[in-house]
Amino acid sequence: MLLTVSGPPGVGKSTLASGLAERFGFDHVSGGDIFRALADERDLSLAELNELAEDDDQIDRDLDRRLRSTARERDDLVLESRLAGWMAGEHADLKVWLDAPLSVRAARIADREGKPVEAAREETIAREESETARYAEYYDIDFSDRSIYDLAVNTARWDAEAVLDVVANAADRYEPAADEGAVPVTDVRYDF
Repeated sequence: MLLTVSGPPGVGKSTLASGLAERFGFDHVSGGDIFRALADERDLSLAELNELAEDDDQIDRDLDRRLRSTARERDDLVLESRLAGWMAGEHADLKVWLDAPLSVRAARIADREGKPVEAAREETIAREESETARYAEYYDIDFSDRSIYDLAVNTARWDAEAVLDVVANAADRYEPAADEGAVPVTDVRYDF
């Protein structure tokens, strides 16, 4: 089984993905893991690669190509990134979208990174605008389109354990033979 966990910054993607991997005995691969590997391969720090990525779209494309190939080649896996559902596409058994109001996400990010909430809020808005524009330019992905996801959860409504229970229950009950509603991921240019 291949599960994807996607959503904007601060919704608990990593928390959920690691919980699912532990509960099911799956591997967990995150976009962050792949980004760190790309930095290591280029003998750069994360900050240096991030700065380089601002001007070099091939870095995003390399990361996304690896997400897609990981989804194609692996099983018993939780794949986590903002674009995991889109990149895994037809290879995913269950695509999960996590969300929460911006105020909640900014507070979580501020707490995690030790910065003022307003600074986290402004950085999050700028980051989301930049990423949304890049995804549309690179792949024709409308990041606001949730139609490809099988399950969407507002993580502001439940604590992390309850969110894990909701998603794990959906995964437990998934029967491929009875699946009548897989949503195809179409009109995406996987142009890496």
